[in-house]
Amino acid sequence: VQLQASGGGLVQPGGSLRLSCKVSGRIRSINTMGWYRQAPGNQREVVATLTTSGGKTNYADSVKGRFTISRNNVENTVHLQMNSLKPEDTAAYYCYVVDDTGFNYWGRGTLVTVSS
Repeated sequence: VQLQASGGGLVQPGGSLRLSCKVSGRIRSINTMGWYRQAPGNQREVVATLTTSGGKTNYADSVKGRFTISRNNVENTVHLQMNSLKPEDTAAYYCYVVDDTGFNYWGRGTLVTVSS
C-alpha cells in the first residue's frame, strides 16, 4: 500500500492550497481517511478526518472553517482544501488511512509553507 501526498508549496498568508493523496495497492476496506501535520519542534496534529461510511468529517479547532477534507471514490484519493492560510499552518502534511482492522497506513508528507 502506498500513499502519495502532493500539492504543498509556498503560499502567502490568506492564500489557499489543495493537497491530494493517492492511495494505491491492495488494501482492505478503508474506514477512515485523514490528514495530520507536524511542524519542527511541535507535536503531530490530526487536522481532518473523514469516515468512509457516512462521510462524517472532523476537524481540529485550529483549522475548523478554513480546511475541508473530501474523497474521490473512483480515484481512491483524499483531498484537503486549505483556505485562509496562516503562518502557523506551516508544517509537513501527511495523509493516512485506517482499514477495517484498525491498521493505519501513511505516506511521505508534503511541505506547506505560509509566509510573506
